[in-house]
Amino acid sequence: MNIQHLDSASKLDALLALTAESEVVEFKELNLEEIERIRAQATLEDWSAAIVPDAGLDDLDDEALRVARNNFKSKFPDKAVDVDAWDNATFLNKAKLSIKGKLTRTALILLGNNEAEHFLLPADVKIRWILKDHLGNDRDYALFGLPMLLAVDKVYAKIRNLKYRYLPEGTLFPEEIDQYEPYAIREAVNNCLAHQDYSLAGRINVIEGDETLTFTNLGSFAPGDVKRVVMEDAPEEYYRNRFLATAMFNLKMVETAGGGIRKLFLLQSARFFPLPDYELSSNRVKLKLTGKVLNMDYARLLASTGDLTLSEIMALDKVQKKLSLSNDEEKLLKAKFLIEGRKPNFYISQKVAQKIGKKASYSKNRALDKQYYLDMICRAIGEHGSLNRKDINDLLWNKLPDWMSDKQKMYKIGNLMGELRRNQVTVNKGSMATPQWVLVK
Repeated sequence: MNIQHLDSASKLDALLALTAESEVVEFKELNLEEIERIRAQATLEDWSAAIVPDAGLDDLDDEALRVARNNFKSKFPDKAVDVDAWDNATFLNKAKLSIKGKLTRTALILLGNNEAEHFLLPADVKIRWILKDHLGNDRDYALFGLPMLLAVDKVYAKIRNLKYRYLPEGTLFPEEIDQYEPYAIREAVNNCLAHQDYSLAGRINVIEGDETLTFTNLGSFAPGDVKRVVMEDAPEEYYRNRFLATAMFNLKMVETAGGGIRKLFLLQSARFFPLPDYELSSNRVKLKLTGKVLNMDYARLLASTGDLTLSEIMALDKVQKKLSLSNDEEKLLKAKFLIEGRKPNFYISQKVAQKIGKKASYSKNRALDKQYYLDMICRAIGEHGSLNRKDINDLLWNKLPDWMSDKQKMYKIGNLMGELRRNQVTVNKGSMATPQWVLVK
């Protein structure tokens, strides 16, 4: 049965019906993330909303309660006077942390004291921060447990948000900005906290490299597709931990109303930094933020072209990272004359290169006519009598396009020499291991 064309609700109905009848469901057109998302929606139980009967107000952290009240008043200023009059039990009910006076797992995750973590077992509600050097070796680490409302700020304080400097085009005065937008760090950590699959008993990781921040949490990506979330800019229909997400929204931790992920993309784009990288695999979500300009050509393009859509920026970001473009993305960028070249080796177009002052870079990226390389080889052999492979490499290496990797350049030169041999223009007077090419008389 092909269920790809159905909406989520219909897919779920079909899945449950066929499973009940012990029939085989054809999932070959669904990826694992989508299957997991459909299955998750089949269970209406919200892990984060479960009541913890033995937990009481004494199991909550006093400082976390104080911060929670202040955040709630900031989020809902019209209720500020009422909040001051509420006792703790009333406040927890109003902030959607408890249900009819009974503490939930959400209340313990966000406000529980460190000794209350046993109530949540086997879930391991912790955030692990790791600092790595440029070789990937661990330099430092820290582990933060309950309450998570305070742990998020402690993790943020650990991150070395250094200053990044770069020279804009046409000036000698450097721009100085933080490597990472503070909002982006907090949004990423809080998203991990809100969307973690706590039934998998794993920890949230924040890994700090020299110029990158990586965040990981367990569980499939509930919305299913990152690009759709960014482009549609709409609230999600399904949240793994709905009760937790609502409480975090009430305490100003996340933007449950939608737009948090899209805002991450817009913030990185406004700084001319690479867009966020999401990796969805093995029932885990991985987000990487890069805190530097990766490609100055790309940065200049964003700075000089104010009418680029978010779709075009996302596609251009793939070009600078040398990632594959979809057919639609390739058509989109070529229709606007933003890129040239053949898949997968695209580069900025002549129009863009002239606009941002990178004419030489464009010419180096554009491959010369094949006959140019063949004539150059023959002329050099004629001048010197013979050439070995190193001589040929030295002759052509810097003449080949900049987008080519070393491996691609080796293949290209090998293909050129093969064509000359097949056309009986040159002959190898040496061996396969140590060739010595001469011209055929």
